Amino acid sequence: MPDNLQIDQLPEVSFIDGLSVDALCKEMVADYERYMTQATGNTVSLARASPHRMELYAAAAQLYQAMQYIDRAGKQNLLKYSYGEFLDHLAAFKGLSRRPAAAAVTTLRFTASAIRDTTIGIPSGTRAATRELLYFQTTQYAEIPAGERSVDVPAVCVVPGSAGNGLAVGALAEIVDPLPYIAGVSNITASEGGADTESDGELAERIYLFPGSYSTAGPEASYLYHAKTYNANVGDVVVASDQAAGSVEVYFLLDDGSAPGPEMVAGLQNYLRDRQVRPMTDLVTVSAPADVPYSIDLAYYINRSDSNRAVAIQRAVNAAVDAYITWQRTIGRDINPSKLAERVMAAGCKRVELSAPAFTPVARTGVASLEGAPQVRYGGLEDD
Repeated sequence: MPDNLQIDQLPEVSFIDGLSVDALCKEMVADYERYMTQATGNTVSLARASPHRMELYAAAAQLYQAMQYIDRAGKQNLLKYSYGEFLDHLAAFKGLSRRPAAAAVTTLRFTASAIRDTTIGIPSGTRAATRELLYFQTTQYAEIPAGERSVDVPAVCVVPGSAGNGLAVGALAEIVDPLPYIAGVSNITASEGGADTESDGELAERIYLFPGSYSTAGPEASYLYHAKTYNANVGDVVVASDQAAGSVEVYFLLDDGSAPGPEMVAGLQNYLRDRQVRPMTDLVTVSAPADVPYSIDLAYYINRSDSNRAVAIQRAVNAAVDAYITWQRTIGRDINPSKLAERVMAAGCKRVELSAPAFTPVARTGVASLEGAPQVRYGGLEDD
């Protein structure tokens, strides 16, 4: 899910003024005692085990449930809280709809059994598969010209979603639809671009960014919105214009923090260069951010008094390191060892000795990239 910090920082609201079920119970008991005292002329006070008190509590539980529905109904009109079909209706006010799952793409190279003096046709829809029977099919007709040995053809996964992502070069090596004179097939790029149905967080972010699309003057918000619209697998995006006037650079990462491959870069660039998206005076260039390498090397210690929680703390420390790696993978975010130490300490250890990383400034168009596996050593128990 995207980091919707601007949405998350909106103030909390309550359509029932933050009322709790306990407060409602007390209010109903107080009202009963006051009204009965007025009606009888005698002071009425319900004992803790009074049947009337229990009846009021039961009624309060039902009333509070109804109030929760009222509170939820109000909140579904607000971007901070809306979800599911309610969020779909909020999107409809902006003319937006939830993006369906998108299929991963790659480039297949078909190789002939021998060089021929006639053209060899590759029909559109020709399929190739992995050994695990994940299928990709070509999206256009292609030919191996006479005197040539191979041709490269764009292909798309037949199953939409993220399952088609991450196939290494050469993984698609099985020809499903045999062709005359074709000896083999192989993907020459890693598959990428597959995305599951747009999540609530991703749709909420697009709704929030949508006003930026109103302008045709090329503001940053407009490019952010259109980049997010291109594919649900687009994650962090930074727009810069530090070169000549009219030159716009767009840098992006995939939703899982990984760098985009050539298909995703080319696809987003073509999308942003469309005349309906970019101002005519803008030259748009799309690329992955430059990697700024760092490593993690630390040792940590646990208080002896926490020895009964030592195993749980060790697991929490490893989870904290993983969370730091994810947090650090944001375009333009400086490599900050203090954040790593803070997270490790919050996991419950006594102290941490941090050898790496060192603080390193990261340019606005760069991104921290972990080199190697993190070295995280448990140093043992120490006296408090």
